[in-house]
Amino acid sequence: MTKRSAFSLKFAFIFLLLSSLLTAAPHAARAWTPKTGPLDTPYASRVSQTLPWPEYPRPQLVRRDWLDLNGIWQYQSGAAADPLPTGQTLSSEIRVPFPVESALSGVMEHHDRLWYRRFFTVPAAWKGKRTLLHFDAVDYEAEVFVNGKSVGVHTGGYEAFAYDVTDFLKGSGPQELIVRVYDPTDLGGQPRGKQSLHPGGIMYTPTSGIWQTVWMEPVSRTAAVQDIKVVPDVDKSAVTLTVSTLAPAPSAKVTIQVLEAGRVVKTVTAKPSIPVRIALARPRLWSPSSPFLYDLDVTLTQNKAVTDHVGSYFGMRKISLGKVGGITKMLLNNRFVFEIGPLDQGFWPDGIYTPPTEDAMKNDLLAMKTFGFNMVRKHIKVESQRWYYWADKLGLLVWQDMPSPDSYTDHAPPVDKTAFEKQERQVIQSHWNHPCIIMWVIFNESQGRHDTRRLVGLAKTLDPSRLADRDSGSGDEKTDRDVGDVQDVHSYPPPNVPLPSDTQALVCGEYGGIGLIVPGHTWNLGTTYTEVDSPAGLQDLYGEFTDKLKGFRDNQGLSAAVYTQITDVETELNGLMTYDRRLKCDPAQIARANRFQYPVPVFREIVPTSEKAAQTWKYTTASPSADWTQPGFNDTAWKTGPGGFGHDAPAGAPVGTPWTDTPGDIWLRRTFNPGPLTAEQISRLVVREQHDEDIDVYINGVLAYHAGGYISDYEYKPVSAEARNSLKPDAENTLAVHCHQTAGGQFIDAGLFERIPAQP
Repeated sequence: MTKRSAFSLKFAFIFLLLSSLLTAAPHAARAWTPKTGPLDTPYASRVSQTLPWPEYPRPQLVRRDWLDLNGIWQYQSGAAADPLPTGQTLSSEIRVPFPVESALSGVMEHHDRLWYRRFFTVPAAWKGKRTLLHFDAVDYEAEVFVNGKSVGVHTGGYEAFAYDVTDFLKGSGPQELIVRVYDPTDLGGQPRGKQSLHPGGIMYTPTSGIWQTVWMEPVSRTAAVQDIKVVPDVDKSAVTLTVSTLAPAPSAKVTIQVLEAGRVVKTVTAKPSIPVRIALARPRLWSPSSPFLYDLDVTLTQNKAVTDHVGSYFGMRKISLGKVGGITKMLLNNRFVFEIGPLDQGFWPDGIYTPPTEDAMKNDLLAMKTFGFNMVRKHIKVESQRWYYWADKLGLLVWQDMPSPDSYTDHAPPVDKTAFEKQERQVIQSHWNHPCIIMWVIFNESQGRHDTRRLVGLAKTLDPSRLADRDSGSGDEKTDRDVGDVQDVHSYPPPNVPLPSDTQALVCGEYGGIGLIVPGHTWNLGTTYTEVDSPAGLQDLYGEFTDKLKGFRDNQGLSAAVYTQITDVETELNGLMTYDRRLKCDPAQIARANRFQYPVPVFREIVPTSEKAAQTWKYTTASPSADWTQPGFNDTAWKTGPGGFGHDAPAGAPVGTPWTDTPGDIWLRRTFNPGPLTAEQISRLVVREQHDEDIDVYINGVLAYHAGGYISDYEYKPVSAEARNSLKPDAENTLAVHCHQTAGGQFIDAGLFERIPAQP
């Protein structure tokens, strides 16, 4: 048994003992009952009513004694002018730490102002110590009151904070705790990620109030460990540790033990707040394939008396840039490892921002490993420390986004620049010991982007051991192109690669978005980037996309790619799992594709597109009669021109004939003879097309394919059975295409191909 395992058993015993000492809140006017939302996960029924999220909340600084304050609290909505409801029973109850909008909270309503109230009893064993009250996350502004007095006001929806409440306690017995919350969501300029008061599309249900664990712990009145900073040096087989302390005397010292698989391999003594370098003989490196963690045991003494004792851990891991074959690549422990992972937005149908249980959260990460991913992009949200602990334990590289303000909202309030910088500093400083985190993503797709050069520089100054991405999705922009360690392009549905850079790695920060609807497991019907109708179709298209990634890796220097996404999220239906965490396809086949071993089909031209050579079409931009798709339609009055057709088209799109009507429509026709096709060959017919925007394709007057929106590259799409049945082998057929354009660039081109499955 490792020392950490022994620690855990002690925690469990003491936790149960302390829990029994809690004083229940007085009966509220309306007692707590669960709520049922549009969808829930299999974990919802396993959530404890009295003590949800019982796990120790801070794995990188572990103390023996603590008290979990999760569970049923009093609650009511509020107003700006409300007096403090001290001594008053609130009107309802809520299950903490689930946000007020969630079904698991038992409220499932949105209120911008909230009151929380409960009682706690400080264990007698804590007598003579200071008592710290922790809130791991409250969105957005929280004022904390103990026994009717304000302890402090905190702002920041993703930041943990704590107060020393010792001087606010009265005698022994029950102590009153009240929390006032204000959350403007998209009415303010603060960081809020994908939360919106008007959810839909890529914006989701907001989170307000307490949404991570509330807890207490005792610390010494004389001196206590405040923080541990770990900086591994893989190149020199050493690690530098800095143990910061509260109120140390000149005689204070820290004794640090480094444990490898439960065995002490180093013991050093140092002064508090002074970095100490520890050499490690033949260190075991941390990586996705071997996520080894060293344990730490830290003892603080003062005048030879022990005043604090904490446990922690670290991983020996290096992330850097370097040249491989003359191209700048992302390196892990000085070696190039292609990083491939999903976008993970961290939303849950039953808990919104809060996973139902630790198992639910952990199983998401295990699913990513099962799908064959070695990386994950945590998308504009910061999780609890336990999420990163499990990423450390399981071995997943993490790109950590800073939650963004101004999330695609019309007439958004000005960005709160002070709040954003405060968040950036706090997120980096509170997470810098996690070996899983390898890159800070400062902005996403220019959402609330400001002071780019300075804020990227701030991240590199605070944490020079990791990479920084100035703006995931900024692509090949010219402004600030030299800022940050990577060039990051978003491309939907197929992936793409940014223009070359001599000093930066090339990554595709988002691609994919393959939609597969699973009846009975959707929050609501909504959006996808492209759709398939079966698990096999999802696997096949995913495999085609990874085949493109392999080409970008081998020929154009791509270092990493992020697939959208691991789960559906509300009306976004493009996950590898449903929103309620059901598999949509075979993880083994996705893992095979992530190893670039998925059998890729071959496509034979029947009606070529204009990619290799311009194809001649009849076309018109004037609305034709209803029979324009039919073989016998008279199109002699239409113009003749080479494909494709467009204006301001995506890079690489072959515009042969300008089409500039915006808004506007274009209608295309051509005839073709497919040759002597067999019934099996006809069954494998697919459309290859690129459209901006809506497209309809007809064969002999029968609708073969329809899609809305736009795509940025050519894709193969299935042909309807009715259209396949209309095809005449070894005879003249008609291919007709309609494209509707509303705004922005525009382009249309299409052809027909036979999809020949790959041979085993």
